[in-house]
Formats: sequence, structure tokens, C-alpha cells
Amino acid sequence: MSKFTDASALGAGFVPLRLADRSLAIRAAAVALGIVFLTLASWTQVPMYPVPMTLQTFAVLAVGALYGARMGALTIVAWLAIALVGAPVLSEFKFGPAVFVGPTAGYLVGFAIAGFIVGRLAELGWTRNVATSLATMVVGEIIIMGLGTAWLAHLIGVEKAVQFGFAPFVIGDTLKIGLAAIGATGLSHVFGRK
Repeated sequence: MSKFTDASALGAGFVPLRLADRSLAIRAAAVALGIVFLTLASWTQVPMYPVPMTLQTFAVLAVGALYGARMGALTIVAWLAIALVGAPVLSEFKFGPAVFVGPTAGYLVGFAIAGFIVGRLAELGWTRNVATSLATMVVGEIIIMGLGTAWLAHLIGVEKAVQFGFAPFVIGDTLKIGLAAIGATGLSHVFGRK
């Protein structure tokens, strides 16, 4: 196996917060804090051109990298479930079943999958340096944007999906990928010390 896929070369699973080793109470608190973080990031708008940017995608990537595959995906799915049952925790304070069949449904599904994949890559040590951390975040972003744009294309056609659901977000998402990669690498070094 290569040094990028052999988890034993990196130790038995590495995630900065090491939640798998914590008590049920600590894990539950981490999920709750993760939901709050995802919610606040979703509500936070940063003025950008051509569309305002939220920190929602950044938070999804960060939760995956910091919590690991299972806990990251669990936290993201719990956050989405809260939105489904009526809490306005998504961007623009959206909520309810309609959000999960509307234009943003593909992105929402992508969040959970990306959180799991980014978390798994973090467990394999891919967030220990900036280059592989950046690759990890790009993989997560491709999952989110790929599923989101594909679902949107199903609803409005490929050309309009790329025009309205992909292209306007390239600049902002590139910045979020870089921020998530640097943050995950830094936290890997801080929490990775024994």
C-alpha cells in the first residue's frame, strides 16, 4: 500500500479531536456543538461577487476533518434531520421537507457524503500537511458541487445548473477549501501531539 492509503503507517486512525475514544457524553456534546457550528456557519453571509457566500460548505468540510468519518457524517445528518423536521438551521434560515426535494437537495445529500469521505481521509492522515489536506477538501467539494449541480441539472437543465448552481460559487468555495485545509492541518498538528 502507498503511504497515502496505509492507515497503519499513520497510527490507528487519526482525527484531531479523537472522538471515537471519548465517552458517549463527550460524543453527544460534540455532535451538539457541531450542529451549532454548522448552523451558525450556514447563517453567516460574506459579501462576494457574483453571489453572497455562506460558510456552510466550510463547516461541512471542517466537521468531517475534525470529527472523522462516522462522527462527522452523524453530525451532518443530525443537522440535516433537524432542518427536515422544521428548525431553520440551513442557509437563509431554510427548513422543512421541501428543501430536501427542491433545487438544493443535491448539495444537502452531498454534505453528508462529503463529511464522511473527508473524515475518512483525515483518519488516513490526509490532513496532516497542507498539500494532502487541500486535496482532501477538494475531494469533499467535488462531491458537494457534483451532486448539487447534477440534481439541479435534473430540474433545470445542465447549462442553467452550471450557470446558477456551480459557476457563481467557484471563487468563494475555493477560498473555503483553502481555509478548511489550513485549519485542519493546523489542528492536526496541535491535537496530534501526544
